[in-house]
Amino acid sequence: MERISAKDQENTPSGLSIGEHTASWLGFGAAGIGNLYRSVPDDVAASTVDAAWEAGIRYFDTAPHYGLGLSERRLGAALAKRPREEFVLSTKVGRLLEPNPDYVTGAMDPDGFAVPANVVRRWDPSEAGVRRSIEESLARLGVDHIDIAYLHDPDAYDLDSGIEEGLPALERLRDEGLVGAIGVGSNSVEALARCVRSANLDLVMLAGRYTLLEQPAAADLLPACLENGTGVVNVGVYNSGLLARPEVPDDAHYNYASAPPSVLAAARRLAACCEEYGVDLPTAALQFSMRHPAIRSVVVGAARPEQIRQTAERAATHVPEELWSELEPRGLVQA
Repeated sequence: MERISAKDQENTPSGLSIGEHTASWLGFGAAGIGNLYRSVPDDVAASTVDAAWEAGIRYFDTAPHYGLGLSERRLGAALAKRPREEFVLSTKVGRLLEPNPDYVTGAMDPDGFAVPANVVRRWDPSEAGVRRSIEESLARLGVDHIDIAYLHDPDAYDLDSGIEEGLPALERLRDEGLVGAIGVGSNSVEALARCVRSANLDLVMLAGRYTLLEQPAAADLLPACLENGTGVVNVGVYNSGLLARPEVPDDAHYNYASAPPSVLAAARRLAACCEEYGVDLPTAALQFSMRHPAIRSVVVGAARPEQIRQTAERAATHVPEELWSELEPRGLVQA
């Protein structure tokens, strides 16, 4: 298998260094093995994590939200045979999992994961809630420490309480050495910019807002991260799958819904430009997502081993500099 590499790319991130742990620039996102949108057998989930390791990936990201704890349990089991000092592990806080008093046998999670809805998510950014979340994640993962803890989607609940309670709680956990680094994950550029300016964050996890299709984070958030010494972990780089295939289908999704005609047209213009330079759209999308100097890592999800292998091949593919130089004059990316 082709191990992750971008030796021909001058703008490749160096990867994450958390304490004594150093990870690859390419990370594995574990939402898929939490049964995102469809059920994944246990053996396939384990093989997917194995394929990521074989490809050289050493950064693994999960969350209680992903499959109501299933992602954490599966990821922890798959990594249990690996030396703990050889990888970086992140999870998230803010959503506690509690028994669902209204659960009816057969009812499935309404938030897009193919798992029974026998527990529910409850927003709790308090210090007690954050500490409880970490403890419960440690138990599900079967590890004794977490390298990175992100406050998960505070803008989806109450951004003010996330900033006023959740971020100070994370800072205290870092000061105590209970986590190595802290951050916030969101697809809201505005929310992340507020968080960067409100706390001493090591990282932000930016979802879908610095991609080949759109770069709203470049105007304010990414400069703020550079100014404050906050690294960026870039995720959602295929924009809900819109950029994940060489040819953009009519039924492509964008922002977790059907892509409107204007967005489909923009993606197809990008695909045509990439094709002129002998590069397919997903390869360009992956490699563009690492090019800003604020970005430390790019995390890509997978639910099958072949998806990991394909990602590794895209990461290792040479992309001519002429392609990047052509995108802005054609109005395909922001200045």
